[in-house]
Amino acid sequence: MNKNINHIKACLVIIAAALCFAMGCKKDHYIDTGLTNPKFNGSIMQYLESKPLHFDTLVQVIKLAGMEDVFKKENITFFAPPDPSIGATVKLLNAYLYISGRDTIKTLDEVKPKVWKEMLSMYIFKGTNRLKDYRQVDTLALDTYSGQGYTSYNDRPLNIGVIFNDAVNGPAENRVTIKYAGYRQLMISYIPDLSKPKSFWINAPVASSDINPDNGIVHALRFTNHFFGFSPFNFINLAIENGIGK
Repeated sequence: MNKNINHIKACLVIIAAALCFAMGCKKDHYIDTGLTNPKFNGSIMQYLESKPLHFDTLVQVIKLAGMEDVFKKENITFFAPPDPSIGATVKLLNAYLYISGRDTIKTLDEVKPKVWKEMLSMYIFKGTNRLKDYRQVDTLALDTYSGQGYTSYNDRPLNIGVIFNDAVNGPAENRVTIKYAGYRQLMISYIPDLSKPKSFWINAPVASSDINPDNGIVHALRFTNHFFGFSPFNFINLAIENGIGK
């Protein structure tokens, strides 16, 4: 597997810069940190379906993975990856297939359900947790503020924590910075090498936290700088291992 991943990385390095944040669907996406009512009268699945601008591709992935009942009935905390994250990863998969002389995929169902389920399950956690339930994390001071390890729906260990940003006051010439006194932001982190649990994290900050459908909590991830499955190389490797095509 490591050999395959290294080969994928070597092939993708010449195209990643151009494709890493591109999207196949033509939609405008915005970052909005304004306050809103967190309660949603319906299941997590219904919530995602009600936000097609951000999650229509994600809804397709949930259905392809055969996990609709999880999002309709089970009590979960879901770190929702927005559509651009999925689109960017699929574009990199197609780029790899193209430069490898293979047919590219045209529809998401050409990637096997097992792949979608494995990747999607990393964002799901049993039970409900809001921002207030997580410990502080500071990636520059992990010995002091390390967040906390959690096991995802597919038993993958990840770290989840709250970033305490600094508060900055006053004009530029007389600015005062108060450590950890600013706004708080939730973050989930993928740990590539579990033998080195504090190294090489792939961090995914949350854009909107504590969204509250009837059967759990949704934390919507920020779409910039995030690939579906955290690492596109893992997604591509798993997709190819399981075979491409209907």
